[in-house]
Amino acid sequence: MSHGAAMETAMRLYLLRLGTIRGIEAPVPGFLIRLHDGTNVLVDTGYPADGDGFVEVSAEDDVVARLAGLGLTPADIHVVICTHLDPDHAGNHDRFPGAEFVVQRAHLEVARSGEIERLEEARKHWDLPGLRYRQVEGDLRLLPGIELIESGGHVPGHQSVLVRLLETGAVLLAGDAIPMSIAADPEERPMLPFDLDEAATRASTRKLAAVAEREDALVIYGHDPMQWAGLSVSPAYYA
Repeated sequence: MSHGAAMETAMRLYLLRLGTIRGIEAPVPGFLIRLHDGTNVLVDTGYPADGDGFVEVSAEDDVVARLAGLGLTPADIHVVICTHLDPDHAGNHDRFPGAEFVVQRAHLEVARSGEIERLEEARKHWDLPGLRYRQVEGDLRLLPGIELIESGGHVPGHQSVLVRLLETGAVLLAGDAIPMSIAADPEERPMLPFDLDEAATRASTRKLAAVAEREDALVIYGHDPMQWAGLSVSPAYYA
């Protein structure tokens, strides 16, 4: 039983493959959390159709197609949790105009400043006047059974997501704070090409490792092809 057992909630977690990174055949993940009260929460929206091509998105991997396979449309999504605004994570925000987007304040500020060049690639999809951003600061309980964990370093204000399920227990969606199993050790992990701050990246890895141990959590890494092959992927789900 996890540390957060009293907070475990009746809901379903779907793992959505939203594309494949060329060259390393790594998944571009999104996640759908369906709460028992009918609230639908999407974590990340995938790579844009007009991107520069480092991600291959098949017709079936398109985020709207993945949701359609579960009987949902973009209008059915109430909340979008933004782990961060890299193009493979935020390339389809504009297709969810009715949702509330939840992002760390520090991340949205640096993204809008233009200081990080790679965040500009999908800016026309996420920086639109009609999109509603709820800016949060640090760790917090977002909804019953869903917690946000600030985990910057890859970029400032990156956030991971802890989901507590009745049957599965805790699941930690590490995002790009821990993109692969080889990066799970905070002291020995390699710094990957898009990690901007080594000290902060190691601190966040250490923080997430402590959460995973405390919660006895299944950790789902950001882009790990070997792990993904062994996971239950949509239309299957974790409950």
